[in-house]
Amino acid sequence: MMDENKLAKIKILKNGPYLVTGNVPLAERIIVPKGKIYQYRKGREFPQAEEYALCRCGQTKNAPFCDGSHEKVGFIGVEKASRDTFEERAEMIEGPDLDLLDDNRCALARFCHREDGNVWGLTENSDNPNYRAEAIIAASECPAGRLVAYDKAGKPIEPKYEPAIDILQDSEKEVSGPIFVKGNIPIESSDGYIYEIRNRVTLCRCGKSRNSPFCDATHISIKFVDK
Repeated sequence: MMDENKLAKIKILKNGPYLVTGNVPLAERIIVPKGKIYQYRKGREFPQAEEYALCRCGQTKNAPFCDGSHEKVGFIGVEKASRDTFEERAEMIEGPDLDLLDDNRCALARFCHREDGNVWGLTENSDNPNYRAEAIIAASECPAGRLVAYDKAGKPIEPKYEPAIDILQDSEKEVSGPIFVKGNIPIESSDGYIYEIRNRVTLCRCGKSRNSPFCDATHISIKFVDK
């Protein structure tokens, strides 16, 4: 398993799809509210393959897979995201027993909200052990990787993920969400640049992100629903 996952990779094709190689498991997860928090439930099952192409233009009729629609619609997939590292981009919110780095690269998945408040307020009150624990959950469940909790020794607190990809759907907003990439899968740009390898990121699949290839929550404002 681990030998196969060393080959896991996402290559962004120029004005085309995301080419995924290395036997990366693919699933659909639906974001659902439960009280003041959010959780996932299982969605459709997808065929598993060593290699597959995921739509980036938002026009495929075989979602989440590419069907060549990017060529028919003349999709221009310019990558606009900063290539600075997460820590270079992020601002720090200091709490008494926990710090939070926030780079504002948001997919509006809302996992940063908990029963006792949001991740920022919980961090600022992290001398309360319950709030500290909730802040860690709120940061760690952010699929976009916007939020990372750090202990006071400066060590990031991250969930353990094996390489995998989840296609997100958002039942509350009634839209189709981004591609949730987990487990430090390298993402190579169309010009050969390897983006910073991270445990959690979300990639745009509506074709409209202003921070492409990463999600900026535009799928919500345009009411994107995959076909």
